[in-house]
Amino acid sequence: MADPATAIPTVLLPADQVAATVEALADRIAPVVDDETVAMVLLTGGLWFGADLTRALARRGRHLRFDALWLASYGDGTSSRGRIDVHGRFQREVEGRRVLILDDVFDTGLSLSEAVALLNREGAAEVLTCVFARKPWPEPRALTPDFVGWEAPARFLVGYGLDHAGKWRGLPDVCALD
Repeated sequence: MADPATAIPTVLLPADQVAATVEALADRIAPVVDDETVAMVLLTGGLWFGADLTRALARRGRHLRFDALWLASYGDGTSSRGRIDVHGRFQREVEGRRVLILDDVFDTGLSLSEAVALLNREGAAEVLTCVFARKPWPEPRALTPDFVGWEAPARFLVGYGLDHAGKWRGLPDVCALD
């Protein structure tokens, strides 16, 4: 990978295609959620996607209960540390409710698996998973997301919530930094 301090991001998915991807996901998700569903956004990267998707669902008459779970596996590095740190817990009651987990990118699957396990331990009636992007991975993963917006290449992604050491999250496009 290029030096992130000097690399220039290469646009892979422009902002208009990001928006179209979110709208298409909302069309697929709206029929399976209701106003009692908790939208559990995985922080920090999933915040951009979670905000856009919940607004798109609201335009379809679905007003999910918004919450967040702060998990981290990358820190400031360019690869997963192989463990998940839980920095914060959710605020909404999930026991007996359907929960829709929203995350930015599915690569190792560690964060999503940890979130599903945590919500199941807390008594969620059903846990659905939705990721904006899924990257190919050389090894089997513990789960498969229920909803995937974009099949991403095996590159280091930034923009639309994805970052390197906290930088590049605010880009409206999804870009590669390699």
